[in-house]
Amino acid sequence: MTQGRGSAVALGLALLCLLIHSEIAESATYTVGDGNGWTFNTDTWPRGKRFRAGDVLVFNYNPSAHNVVAVNRGGYSGCTTPRGSRVFRSGNDRITLSKGTNYFICNFAGHCQSGMKIAATAV
Repeated sequence: MTQGRGSAVALGLALLCLLIHSEIAESATYTVGDGNGWTFNTDTWPRGKRFRAGDVLVFNYNPSAHNVVAVNRGGYSGCTTPRGSRVFRSGNDRITLSKGTNYFICNFAGHCQSGMKIAATAV
């Protein structure tokens, strides 16, 4: 009887590990702009990519020349920084996508208007 319970516990732990591993294995990491990094005319970079909630976007850029701001739809379309928007300044930012459309811009003067913005929709 004790041996049967031990086997059931071991099986349960094995299934739990498998579930956790499959969840981790599903997330992917994408470098925004690929080899060019986060720069001008990046707005078309997400096309053809299938993002999932939990995927990570890596923004590589010169922090003295650019930043990354997580904005809402209005901030994205109007190239504005809504109050309370999170600003990233490291030059190597890793941002985990939430389900739905995630919007990012550079809010240095004129950069967003020059295509330094992306909208990434995660399912």
